[in-house]
Amino acid sequence: MPIINREPRKAPGGLPKLPIPALKATLDMYMRCMKHLLTEEQFKRTQRIVEEFGAPGGLGEELQNKLMARRESNANWVYDYWLNDMYLNNRVALPVNSSPAMVFPKQNFRAPIDSLRFAAHLISGVLEYKTLLDMRALPIDYARGQLAGTPLCMEQYYRLFTSYRLPGPERDTLVAQESSVMPEPEHIIVACKNQFFVLDVVINFRRLNEKDLLTQLEKISKMAANLEEQLPPIGLLTSNGRTEWSESRNVLIQESTNRDSLDMIERCLCLVCLDDVSGADLMDNNRAKQMLHGGRNNGGNRWYDKPMQFVIGADGCCGVVCEHSPFEGIVLVQCTEYLLKYMIGSPSKLVRADSVSELPAPHRLRWKCTPDIHKLLASSCEKFERLVENLDMNVKTFTTYGKEFIKQQRMSPDAYIQVALQLAYYRCHGRLVSTYESASIRRFQEGRVDNIRSATPEALAFAKAMSNGTSNTSDAEKMEKLLAAIAAQTNYTILAITGMAIDNHLLGLREIALELNGEKPEIFKDEAYLISNQFILSTSQVPTSVEMFCCYGPVVPNGYGACYNPKADHILFCVSSFLDNAPTCSEKFVTVLEQGLRDMGDLCNKCNTPGAKSTEQKRPTVETHTQTDTSLQTKAQAGPQTRGQTVPQVQVTPAGLTLVEAQTQTSAQGENGVRKNGGKP
Repeated sequence: MPIINREPRKAPGGLPKLPIPALKATLDMYMRCMKHLLTEEQFKRTQRIVEEFGAPGGLGEELQNKLMARRESNANWVYDYWLNDMYLNNRVALPVNSSPAMVFPKQNFRAPIDSLRFAAHLISGVLEYKTLLDMRALPIDYARGQLAGTPLCMEQYYRLFTSYRLPGPERDTLVAQESSVMPEPEHIIVACKNQFFVLDVVINFRRLNEKDLLTQLEKISKMAANLEEQLPPIGLLTSNGRTEWSESRNVLIQESTNRDSLDMIERCLCLVCLDDVSGADLMDNNRAKQMLHGGRNNGGNRWYDKPMQFVIGADGCCGVVCEHSPFEGIVLVQCTEYLLKYMIGSPSKLVRADSVSELPAPHRLRWKCTPDIHKLLASSCEKFERLVENLDMNVKTFTTYGKEFIKQQRMSPDAYIQVALQLAYYRCHGRLVSTYESASIRRFQEGRVDNIRSATPEALAFAKAMSNGTSNTSDAEKMEKLLAAIAAQTNYTILAITGMAIDNHLLGLREIALELNGEKPEIFKDEAYLISNQFILSTSQVPTSVEMFCCYGPVVPNGYGACYNPKADHILFCVSSFLDNAPTCSEKFVTVLEQGLRDMGDLCNKCNTPGAKSTEQKRPTVETHTQTDTSLQTKAQAGPQTRGQTVPQVQVTPAGLTLVEAQTQTSAQGENGVRKNGGKP
């Protein structure tokens, strides 16, 4: 069981419990989702196994009844199963593989003090947001789109600055820092030149103002530059696989000095990473990489177990990287947007506020490094450098059209883009594969996400029609197939956000079988189930109202991570893959994706001419909201209004562009080292 505080802020009237779909409905949908992804022989075998599992009076019914009983006695019957499967059981390294990042607009720091001013202002915003959380003053989010107006669970917000992922040999633990015995943390860890410093943000019962924060950051910068005091880059150990990091941590804690330092890091509010110049150009591709792993220069300037790490590079490369297990992408986006809007709306307060008269110097965390620890560091460094060199990232803005054009076709932008991603994969690889798109289930108590299976039979039919150069398929027939693919995507989205999709249900049946019998039923050993959970295409829509973008790595070695942000007149894509897998190439995928979007746009234009109205009545008009099912934050959350002072180089789009048709989240990790969830946001 994860160690975590379970006291979510209650929505008005309380939230319903997550439902459990009918067994037959899930098994039928499972077969429909997998048939076109399997060989005929694989499908026949799976069909036999599924029929046996779902037979009246069989094992499936027994497990379903046990699951229903579990629902009665738990606030959310799948939460612990899901958290373990997606994150805590996963043994792969967090950077690139699991932790998503938000990349801020490039900042123009003209002198070293500028980056420290930016950091001080950002920390001030963090403390303001933390005050809202402590007061339970965040307004409740409400759903838009499907089931608009439904209140959403707020529990995830309260884990932003109070949780920590503790490594374990077989399973990690999500630890809540809230305690009736120990006071809540009142310090931030500042990483600078691979060293870690404790920055107390409350001294003598007074929160430091921005001037004091800047003073302390200047002291830290000078202390970090002292070569005689520099210690090994212990943070690199957290970039290792989870089992390896657990073993290294056990070696570290044999020394009391190390235990004290670990305690300070594990109990801090967050990390602020003051990075050196990266050495690369600051185009979008490289800034995305820097946020995900820090590169050779700054890879040790991190502590990946903490949920929030704010990165401020001396060269203006800034953003935030998060450990994903405590919360979903919407929480990361809402918090980050609050901070950037705060920095625009709140002038720098370096003079007016009262200062603490006597500021004790920040102190450096010490490490006692034995020869064994030095060996572990060398091994971690070698693995990390391979990870850095292997990431293939391509950030591209598609400018031919954006979501407004798609909406003019009376289509859901999210469904349309998902079909485009299927078309791109088919054109690159000649087939479809299991695809993950996260759907928020925050309408329910302790709701996290379920999966929208975007690789539908209808998407395959459309991809074939659009990819066969000798096909005699007419434009009208292609449009019919496009509409069918979008309708299938929309219908499955509705199932997912209402708690009726198949992935969580199958997971629950598998886990309760293990609890009862100690082994998996044959349906979960079957090759089809393994294929269904190998998410070669991991997708996520992460819309923002501030000019920043989300990125993450692939979730399997032979896969793609595909994050997108639809704007009114353009769509930003961030596609990742691994260089050591020859069949995948991020640049090629993006090029093919752009061409597919142009082809789909041309098709819509052709079929929208006055003589081509026959398909109009069949078009789905549903606008779905999958991950970011929230209302806009209140004006009070955006911070004070600008008063003419110089503000950070952060752009905010007009309020009218913040309403989105669907938002998903990035991918996380699942069983056997395979990340499943989106979200990463």
